[in-house]
Amino acid sequence: METLFDYLHLRRLGINTHQEPVVYMRQDCHVAMSEGFYAHSRVQISTASHQTIATLVLVCSDLLSHQEAGISEATWHLLGCPADGEQAWFRHARPVDSMSFVRGKIYGQRFTQEAASAIIADIKAGHYSDIQLSAFVTSCAGDRLNLDETIAITRAMVDSGQRFDWGQDKVLDKHCVGGLPGNRTTPVVVAIVAANDLLMPKTSSRAITSPAGTADTMEVMTPVTLDFARMQAVVEQQGACLAWGGSVSLSPTDDIVIRVERALDLDSEGQLVASVISKKVAAGSKQVLIDIPVGPTAKVRSQATAQTLKHLLEQTGAALGLDVRTVITDGSQPIGRGIGPALEARDVLQVLRNDGHAPQDLREKSLQLAGVLLEMGDKAAPGQGYALAQSTLLSGQAMARFEAICLAQGGFNEPQLADYSHVIRAERTGVVAYFNNRFLARLASLAGAPNARSAGMDLHVALGDQVQAGDPLFTLYAEAPGELAYALDFLNGHTDVIRIEDDMV
Repeated sequence: METLFDYLHLRRLGINTHQEPVVYMRQDCHVAMSEGFYAHSRVQISTASHQTIATLVLVCSDLLSHQEAGISEATWHLLGCPADGEQAWFRHARPVDSMSFVRGKIYGQRFTQEAASAIIADIKAGHYSDIQLSAFVTSCAGDRLNLDETIAITRAMVDSGQRFDWGQDKVLDKHCVGGLPGNRTTPVVVAIVAANDLLMPKTSSRAITSPAGTADTMEVMTPVTLDFARMQAVVEQQGACLAWGGSVSLSPTDDIVIRVERALDLDSEGQLVASVISKKVAAGSKQVLIDIPVGPTAKVRSQATAQTLKHLLEQTGAALGLDVRTVITDGSQPIGRGIGPALEARDVLQVLRNDGHAPQDLREKSLQLAGVLLEMGDKAAPGQGYALAQSTLLSGQAMARFEAICLAQGGFNEPQLADYSHVIRAERTGVVAYFNNRFLARLASLAGAPNARSAGMDLHVALGDQVQAGDPLFTLYAEAPGELAYALDFLNGHTDVIRIEDDMV
């Protein structure tokens, strides 16, 4: 039985620790001393109505009294939003048994279905600290997961969340593995497919290591944080949606893992496949088209790696009941002109509106992908999908459906560009011969994207363009002068972002 002195009074500190629950207490308070807590202890917190596990931070100042325990915003939500002063009891959390599987993987063992299910269940339950999550992410990094392990993790991730069932045989979806700045084909493709009366419940991720994900770009124009019921209603009304997957609890552990991957700047082939396929299965998709851009500075840098990824995606999809087709595309340069949420949204709208200034590479790639999906959905005969996609775009039907989807999701907004900008000009005359996609993405991120939605980069040249010394190569946009200066400082140390060579013709 608890005594009068076994508890502390909770105090909401208003500290954003993202998804990791954190609790703060004085290192000399009676609970910390009697329980033998140390910094980064995993602590179970119990109130009269809720319970959660949090990472402990010990306080050495008068920020808290000896009778108080501070809680982060994540902890506050997990405890049911308690009022300041509510009593809570603390003890060491039980060891996370599934960490033994992670340690085994680090030393060369393979994940079984039992191991994958236990790990994913513990991650979903919040039993893993960020340090433990980092160990899991690192154990999977690179090509350390084979096909069987990838399928096991994918199944476990699907089982961890909700799942849609649309009651139809044709439910289309698409995905790009990423690593290529711009390339915002999804909104155009969804609009074209939905305008042809096919079902396409599209959920997308936010950026991991890039300046924008599809969800970030769409959020410039419309709300993307839809709950399960709202997403279902939008799809039933319009035949499609463009929502953030994290808001509808589809494969929820994936968003937790992505957060740590982003912090570590690590990617795993197997984890990427598990992320993509688990969300497609959970969204109720049946036919999925996946774009794999390949280029020297893209995420996938060789045809051999692309073929390996193609095999993993198609085989994992088949194991979970999906018809997955992959297309390997050119990843040598960005697609579209804009890099960053608002700039990419501008490009999307220019394509949908048949604007004469629309980036033609984005338009063409969107039509190619939409054409394949129209054929997969039996709306066009083999080889006829592109023509149907093109006529749908030119007629204005795609734009009309896109606006209708946005309005169903909560409204439509025109993108706005940031107030601060700086034009980068060519230092010599010649031909644009090379883009460093990773540096371009890094520059846009340093300028503030994706958190600053109107920040990023606007490209003015493409591979093969002739330029004169002094011609504009790209414009950087930032919402604050300090972010613009930070990006320019990076640029001064990395001169090979866009390479110009002598015209040999």
